[in-house]
Amino acid sequence: MGEKKKKQPKLKARLPRGFVDRSPADIRATDEMVASIRDVFELYGFDPVETPMFEYTDALGKFLPDSDRPNEGVFSLTDDDDQWMSLRYDLTAPLARHVAENFNDIQLPYRTYRAGWVFRNEKPGPGRFRQFMQFDADTVGAPGVQADAEMCMMMADTMEALGIVRGDYVIRVNNRKVLDGVMEAIGIGGAEHAETRLTVLRAIDKLDKFGTDGVRLLLGEGRKDESGDFTKGAGLDDASVERVIGFVSAGGANGAQTIDNLRDVVAVDSASGSGGIGELEQIANLVAAAGYDDGRVKIDPSVVRGLEYYTGPVYEAELLFDVTNEKGQTVQFGSVGGGGRYDGLVSRFMGQPVPATGFSIGVSRLMTALKNLGKLGRDEIAAPVVVCVMDRDAESMSRYQRFVSELRSAGVRAEMFQGNPKNFGKQLQYADRRGSPVAIIQGSQERDEGTVQIKDLIEGKRLSGEIEDNAAWRASRPAQYSVKETDFVTEVKKLLAAQAEDRKAG
Repeated sequence: MGEKKKKQPKLKARLPRGFVDRSPADIRATDEMVASIRDVFELYGFDPVETPMFEYTDALGKFLPDSDRPNEGVFSLTDDDDQWMSLRYDLTAPLARHVAENFNDIQLPYRTYRAGWVFRNEKPGPGRFRQFMQFDADTVGAPGVQADAEMCMMMADTMEALGIVRGDYVIRVNNRKVLDGVMEAIGIGGAEHAETRLTVLRAIDKLDKFGTDGVRLLLGEGRKDESGDFTKGAGLDDASVERVIGFVSAGGANGAQTIDNLRDVVAVDSASGSGGIGELEQIANLVAAAGYDDGRVKIDPSVVRGLEYYTGPVYEAELLFDVTNEKGQTVQFGSVGGGGRYDGLVSRFMGQPVPATGFSIGVSRLMTALKNLGKLGRDEIAAPVVVCVMDRDAESMSRYQRFVSELRSAGVRAEMFQGNPKNFGKQLQYADRRGSPVAIIQGSQERDEGTVQIKDLIEGKRLSGEIEDNAAWRASRPAQYSVKETDFVTEVKKLLAAQAEDRKAG
């Protein structure tokens, strides 16, 4: 006898770490939110553009701050011609490649927006995913800080278009040139100090999380957390640490006072620092002229942004309302997007200066915020009307298909039951689990009479829980009734409208 064939092991279904499956509710909420953002960006005169998810690795450049992960924090592979390609880690680096490649055909300033998935090869954790969606707007070819000021004001308008009220958000603005001036003042200005500067940036970026004392440790020898893990610091001496702390703490009651404070902190002989302060002053003036200096847009020296390619103004959209984090602590929701000027990114391809500035919204994170505020999913799409299958002969099936088509032509979501139709109860059970508002029923008797039965599944569910005697049943809105076949679409639309009114009233 032949050997018994080995049974193949069953494949285990498992989602990769750091990735999520998205539900219909999440997808629709995202679509709703993205549509609102798009409306604001279009109002400002921006047009859409789309780039692929893969780029050649050298085109993306090594700008991620996460240096302790493989492939510099990106997912990479080799093409069949041995060229390295990577999944994009943001939407800005691919735009720079697109602009450079199509430079002669592009009208400058080039004002675009795009939404898309980006990928980070990072260690997954609570609220930290390897795939997430961003929505960006960029202006390429505009050297003046009015383009940066516009980005900040557009972000304020976007927050309000999404239902986030004034006072629950702030757009915070800083300038990397000012920070460079501080770096020069403490002796870490040259290319040989690039790694130290990056460590300083990371430390400042932790201000909200660890406070001034925690940042002071990270700027010095390092910081040990509650679990005993030690994070090596930037190794600055005490005087340099205090200079950096003075810089990030320079925020005043208004833009003018903050700028005065910065002039005291930044070296007077630093061309970079003085230029950056001048740019912040211009932004403050433009914001004030447009009326956005009422707490919506604020000069804040603690904003640094993690990516290394920023060269001038940087900005961040922060939500100020409280939420409970995964540890049960009450904290401010925090950043939902940011950006800045990246004048060197397109220039890498061009051999000539090409100024650019842009803003990126973290779509998934912002969607979480809007859910917390109850601003999403208010207009949920109703489940489809289900046309039941009572008879399976060809003529009846054609009639049911016609019913479905007539409903769809009238703009009503509808489907014909496509499971096993033997048990009618199972069809109603399916419709109920689907959340369907209405079932359409036509057996042989109704067919001969030229009628259909309309079953109000919402009312039926309510009645089954409330009706205790036949008198009450007869006095209520009937959960099932007969209408002429020629009138059934009109009657279904009336019923759906009545259900919608009931939901509003409830």
